[in-house]
Amino acid sequence: MADSENIRQDFFHLARIALSERTQDVHVLLHRIAKRKSTDPETAAELIELLRKNQTRMSPLRRKTEMSVPIDIDSRFQLIRIEEVPILPYEPTYVDVVQDVLDQLIAERINASQLLDAHLEPTRTVLFTGPPGVGKTLAAKWLARELKLPLLTLDLSAVMSSYLGRTGVNVRHVLDYAKSIDCVLLLDELDTIAKRRDDLGEIGELKRLVTVLLQQLDEWPSTGLLIAATNHSDLLDPAIWRRFEQLINFPLPDKDTVETFLFQMLQNIAPEYVNWSEALSISLAEQSFAEIERKVKLARRATLLNKTKLSEYFPSLLCVEGKSKRARIDLATCLVAANLVSQRQAQKLTGVARETIRSRLKANENYTENS
Repeated sequence: MADSENIRQDFFHLARIALSERTQDVHVLLHRIAKRKSTDPETAAELIELLRKNQTRMSPLRRKTEMSVPIDIDSRFQLIRIEEVPILPYEPTYVDVVQDVLDQLIAERINASQLLDAHLEPTRTVLFTGPPGVGKTLAAKWLARELKLPLLTLDLSAVMSSYLGRTGVNVRHVLDYAKSIDCVLLLDELDTIAKRRDDLGEIGELKRLVTVLLQQLDEWPSTGLLIAATNHSDLLDPAIWRRFEQLINFPLPDKDTVETFLFQMLQNIAPEYVNWSEALSISLAEQSFAEIERKVKLARRATLLNKTKLSEYFPSLLCVEGKSKRARIDLATCLVAANLVSQRQAQKLTGVARETIRSRLKANENYTENS
């Protein structure tokens, strides 16, 4: 009975960390299970052989540094998630002011020798701010891929310890390890561990943790790039802001950025629907990429379940509530001009009179003829 309970616990534990994409922790747990030879020696031997043949993704990093990948003393799980070659679900698209800064970070690394000749260094630390779902984590992946560097992500759920003083030690170990190799280190949800030290609701442990972070940020080498991201910049300690050389605020995407994002998404799903990109972008502008992707996925699920065309569900995404009169006219005109719906349907969806739609279409035709 005890063995059966152990197997059940191991199974659910393995499933939990595997679904969290913590590959290194999967290896740790499998090693732990393999040591129980008394239960099933044959299975234990097969597990050990499998682990021997299948090296973990962190092994090349081990060859680059003598330091071992930091682990939590209690759980023995690794404190960072390592992606040697970051894989992006899609190519990111940002407003120009954000993309320009990201491009500059790449250019600084490519031309590092020129900067060094002028007694300058590439940017060492960057802070990403903005609401959830606007592409901060994706930008970190993109930078790592473009720089051909591994991406190390601090697992905040693993680094936080219930033991007094242990969290600061965990963070220091992670940052010391990341400083020892050329990499991009992402500190996601920075506000979790870098809150204002004047917050009366926080215990001394978290206040000491901010001090640890400040010291580590000051010592960060130019060979690596440290990126911190937060959805709640107002919670950060003021001293944290001064430690970052570059600040990038990711706003909610505008209409043009949403249109590019939707075009890429629909091109991958079904190219025949890309003509919906402009109309949808007028309606979905100022919504996060994550929210837009969620809505498209819901439409795709309904399509598969009801065996209908995806285009039949797109009109339900055309929310005009709160939109200006000009935006509603633009949407109605776009729907009709692209032959997505009839004038009558456009009027029903947007509340714009057919006479107005026809007038705008005619004006657009005259503009095209005269241009």
